[in-house]
Amino acid sequence: MIKKEYSNGEITIVWQPDLCIHSRMCWHGPEGLLEVFNPFEKPWIKPENASSERIMQQVSLCPSGALSFYVNDNKEKELKTSEKFP
Repeated sequence: MIKKEYSNGEITIVWQPDLCIHSRMCWHGPEGLLEVFNPFEKPWIKPENASSERIMQQVSLCPSGALSFYVNDNKEKELKTSEKFP
């Protein structure tokens, strides 16, 4: 399975494209975080464009578990949205 990682220094966003259902919750609408998750740009994830706290909040909304994150000094405690959405 493909895993891509994008870091802002504090946290690392993990994206697993094979799990993505394209719900658009990461970037679309008033709750979206388009400045970080922009499917119209390359790379499409730019974690330097928002606070780590805001990114963690947005990633937790991912219904498929395709997006997760870990705090860089604590990689063994990776947080996966799939744990919240079985």
